[in-house]
Amino acid sequence: MAQRATPYKIHLGLSDTDLGIYESLRMTVARHPSETEERLVARILAYGLWYDEALAFGRGLSDVDEPALWSKSLDGQIEHWIEVGRPTSERLVWCARRYPRVSLLAYGSNRVWAGNILPQVAGLDNLHIAQLPQEPLDQLAIDLPRAIDWGLMITDDVMYVSDADQQHELTLEWLQGRRN
Repeated sequence: MAQRATPYKIHLGLSDTDLGIYESLRMTVARHPSETEERLVARILAYGLWYDEALAFGRGLSDVDEPALWSKSLDGQIEHWIEVGRPTSERLVWCARRYPRVSLLAYGSNRVWAGNILPQVAGLDNLHIAQLPQEPLDQLAIDLPRAIDWGLMITDDVMYVSDADQQHELTLEWLQGRRN
């Protein structure tokens, strides 16, 4: 019998002082059986980082033709394609040639990956790549509860995530482009 996705109830108190966004967001996100808690946390952080009213979670791992997140116009056209993790340069080029805005929130051991990928995507002006620091991401992903209640403040390329017990500071490193 195939395993089913695990639902997570999320409340995200978003305060983005850089963009003047202050929202209280509630959502249910499914975690694919093969998805790590680390990747789920990265998807939630990407949602806060590039939040807009039309942003939605894609099916991600269960459908390789969809991103982790995307924003569509009222007529169904994809306006912003968002990946998380360490995709191949081929996937990033494919996305950047099809969609007006492509973003990546990278995590994990990225030195070798970045050294191989960044030169191949350097000419893609609509591609923006940010990297999360590994240690605070790991701390957020440990024993991730099924009901997540986080405060997320973003200011000057730093994400401050507060949960019931502590605050985590994640300084973004922009490998290509900037947040827009």
